[in-house]
Amino acid sequence: MLVGSPSEDGDCTERAARPMRARFALAGDDGCIAQARRHAADFLTRAQDKHGPAVSSYTVEMARLIVSELVTNALKYAPGPVLMELRITGARVEIAVGDSNPTLPEAHPTDPDRVGRHGLEIVRAVTPDVDIQRLASGKRITARIALTPGGPC
Repeated sequence: MLVGSPSEDGDCTERAARPMRARFALAGDDGCIAQARRHAADFLTRAQDKHGPAVSSYTVEMARLIVSELVTNALKYAPGPVLMELRITGARVEIAVGDSNPTLPEAHPTDPDRVGRHGLEIVRAVTPDVDIQRLASGKRITARIALTPGGPC
């Protein structure tokens, strides 16, 4: 069973030997983004059913939104497959999306006339816990959200 508890610094730590995780390679074909959203919702349902952490419907919808924005951007700006990993770590779900483009995304200033390029803004509005890493083979963006709103972590 996965159980998280706040550590002294207020972060969540894992007590499970192995966190629950799932990985998906997304080829970019029609329906790929909708499929990625379904993977996220199904993963959170399985996590709750099999391992017991409470997962709110709000978290499921926010995870679907984050997946949609990150996968859309990866498919739009990077050649090759997109890799998505979902993990339960303590009282949070981590959503990581990696692609082959090493260029790190930039947040643009607010512009009501701009069409598109709002994905990272949307993800950061949902959660301030976003990491962007350049990798040898591209980049990975990881967003973390609490399994229950207002819960630890």
